[in-house]
Amino acid sequence: MIKAATTWKDDLTRTTTFWLSLLVCHSLLQVIPSVAIALETNQGLDSEQLPVTNDLNSVSENPPLDTVEVSDETLILEEITSVAELGLEEEEVDSKDGILQVTNVSQLRDVSPGDWAFEALRSLVERYGCIAGYPDGTFRGNRAMTRYEFAAGLNACLQQIERLIGTGSDNREDLVTLQRLIQEFEVELATIGSRVDNLEGRVEFLEDHQFSTTTKLNALAFVNLTGAFADDDVKVEVSDLNTRLELRSGGRDAKGKPIVQEIEDDPEITLSNLVWLTFNTSFTGRDSLVTQLAAGNGESPANVFASGGLFNTFGVPFTDQTAGIQGEDNDVIIREFFYSFPVGDKIQVTVGPRVNWYRYFDGNAFNFFLTGTSSFNSIGSTLSNAIDRGSGAVVTWDINDQFRLAVGYLGENTEFLPGGLFNSSSNPAQGLFNGTNTLTAELTFSPTDTINVRLMYNRSNIKQIFGTVGGAIGEPLYGLADDGFGGPLRSANADTFGINFDWLITRRIGVFGRYTYGSTNLDPRRSSLPDGEVNAQSIQLGLAFPDLGKEGALATLSYVIPFSVLDGRKFLISGGGDGGVQYEFEAAYFYPLTNNVSLVPAFYLIGNPNNFSDNPNIYVGNLRAQFSF
Repeated sequence: MIKAATTWKDDLTRTTTFWLSLLVCHSLLQVIPSVAIALETNQGLDSEQLPVTNDLNSVSENPPLDTVEVSDETLILEEITSVAELGLEEEEVDSKDGILQVTNVSQLRDVSPGDWAFEALRSLVERYGCIAGYPDGTFRGNRAMTRYEFAAGLNACLQQIERLIGTGSDNREDLVTLQRLIQEFEVELATIGSRVDNLEGRVEFLEDHQFSTTTKLNALAFVNLTGAFADDDVKVEVSDLNTRLELRSGGRDAKGKPIVQEIEDDPEITLSNLVWLTFNTSFTGRDSLVTQLAAGNGESPANVFASGGLFNTFGVPFTDQTAGIQGEDNDVIIREFFYSFPVGDKIQVTVGPRVNWYRYFDGNAFNFFLTGTSSFNSIGSTLSNAIDRGSGAVVTWDINDQFRLAVGYLGENTEFLPGGLFNSSSNPAQGLFNGTNTLTAELTFSPTDTINVRLMYNRSNIKQIFGTVGGAIGEPLYGLADDGFGGPLRSANADTFGINFDWLITRRIGVFGRYTYGSTNLDPRRSSLPDGEVNAQSIQLGLAFPDLGKEGALATLSYVIPFSVLDGRKFLISGGGDGGVQYEFEAAYFYPLTNNVSLVPAFYLIGNPNNFSDNPNIYVGNLRAQFSF
């Protein structure tokens, strides 16, 4: 009796389990999405056998869809209006050690030609063009497929038919067939969806966490054709005209006056080159290690007309220079070397032995030398900073959309200066803090996208060279200064204040300008002499014409007063002239021939050269070919 009851109970359990299984299978039909299936096509389907496409050449001798046997019970689908309604919500498929659970022996069997499912899918392929097959455009419906390969192909047809239904091209009989196929391959479709989700999660993780160290090369090459001439002989304050141009210095005559000589001959036309190779390396995707190599052989003919200490100032195109020490033509040097990294979302820190000051301070939308104004005196304030490249750090803080603050400290380490006398930051006798160094702060205010105003303060400690201060490496002092009586100076210090703006008034017209005031404090070595002071100002005003003649082009007109001495001219042995005020007109036109090649003609007129009011005008013409890659 007990045995019979037990047997009856077991039979009831098996029967209940069977019907529950059917109910579960029916429920699964409501939870597997058709969209999630598509991405598995390349996972479960041999790419050589059945790649998915939206175009298919029809297959010959395929049976028409109406010959496919479909159960009458599926006619309950008459109310279905889209493939999405056939979809099943995704259900996670359990697996262990990579082996999926098999719930039916039929899941181990391939789908072969002659099976109703195979013929049904082949008919759908022919009608809707949802599988491409082999490169010759055939489906090759005479080869068996695994159930997962078949499920991937079925999913492709689901997506294609869904698109057609969206245009009102649905077929009720096809929907019935799809419903039966989905029911037959529900486990495989669910597995495909689970695999896709897992793969998407792994890809997303790798994209968020994996970064390969990458170095990118950016190159700039310049070819300069330059000529310069004067209306008449030009007065210069130079002690020895036979000295190389970059080494010219000033002196005093027997009466204590600055020595003045005249340049009678115009220089010859020159053709020169300059190349910069910049390597940007990132270790995290947000940081940047910058190494810039440079080589060049330029020496602008305009320098022939310059007083001592004014080399590479008025009328000299910025790219018409050697990369390193003058005279060592085309030697490869390291022009920049620094590392930048973020601190949070708004702060950027830059440190290095050779940081470019002009990357972070005194910028202007229309004065960038690659596309805007192009001479040494017009691309930035002439009094702004004694150090072009130096050792130290710069911190920039994007306070909000309107305000940006930059603060930097640099010790002298400029590539065009020889060691020993210069580049004090790498000299153990002076180091980072006891030679020439500058501390700069600049606040940028951008009330709109087209207006930028910058306020700058700079504190400089300037090392004396052979008892003088200046020499275009002692800004805000241009020229050269002594103690006022031909005697030597100790190192000097200076304070510089500047304002700089650019405003794009319309799409085609912009204005820009600068005003800088600098005060240099001089300390004579002779204790009997009082301290001295040279106060000077510089002014720039200009117009810009974006997209003139061509999209991406930029024409600029600039008026510059590079060094107007307000007080202390008696301390200057060069650069003071007779009290006149030098001024410069510049016209430059950046014209891009392609994305990588540009031509930049420029013309400069210099009035009252070297601050002599009776000096003739000097004219400089330059044609620059510019290559970027």
